[in-house]
Amino acid sequence: MILFPAIDLKDGQCVRLKLGDMEQATVYNPDPAAQAKAFEDQGFEWLHVVDLNGAFAGESVNGAAVDAILKATKNPVQLGGGIRTLDHIESWLSRGLARVILGTVAVRNPALVIEACRTFPGRVAVGIDAKGGKVAVEGWAEASELGIVELARKFEGAGVAAIIYTDIDRDGILTGINWDSTLELADAVSMPVIASGGLASIDDVRRMLEPDASKLEGAISGRALYDGRIDPREALALIKAARAKEIVQ
Repeated sequence: MILFPAIDLKDGQCVRLKLGDMEQATVYNPDPAAQAKAFEDQGFEWLHVVDLNGAFAGESVNGAAVDAILKATKNPVQLGGGIRTLDHIESWLSRGLARVILGTVAVRNPALVIEACRTFPGRVAVGIDAKGGKVAVEGWAEASELGIVELARKFEGAGVAAIIYTDIDRDGILTGINWDSTLELADAVSMPVIASGGLASIDDVRRMLEPDASKLEGAISGRALYDGRIDPREALALIKAARAKEIVQ
């Protein structure tokens, strides 16, 4: 189980949105690279980065900030937002990303996702963002009629490294992860699922360590870490203890 700290990039700064609204952005650190290093120093093992401007624009906008993050941390980094072509994927992976996250293009052009998984095995994740139970695209600005499980099943057997499932209705408002729909998705597919959106407290960390959530790869935390609602040392100690227990068993 992995707890992924999140860095969301808007205009080169580390921010958090409320309900996916670009107009409701709180700046938490003007230096994303320093934030990435801080997360590494706290003991986190991965980093989740989203180019928010890129998600809306359909192309990378915060490339300089992402490059600075990659230089600042030794941790593997996964990036989503505005990645729409094979050339774009190849460019980012060659710059040091551990994996890319494909969201809108997974809806618009699932064949490209399958080709990317074949070309870059183990380095392509799919981001499924849901609003009102339906998949949202274009930086969450546009809803589709596609169901969450329906989209995920398009990629069974393709080699997707993980599905990152975000409940937009809970994102950034600290109401807790939508465990019911997250675990329903994890039960419906064979691919690893990462929970995102609403992780609010240490109780959510404990919840993701329950036996029925063991099928998840982990969860992403943003605002709760920045606001101090989750103590990184306590959260990572719980995860470490759970891993040790699994080894003993």
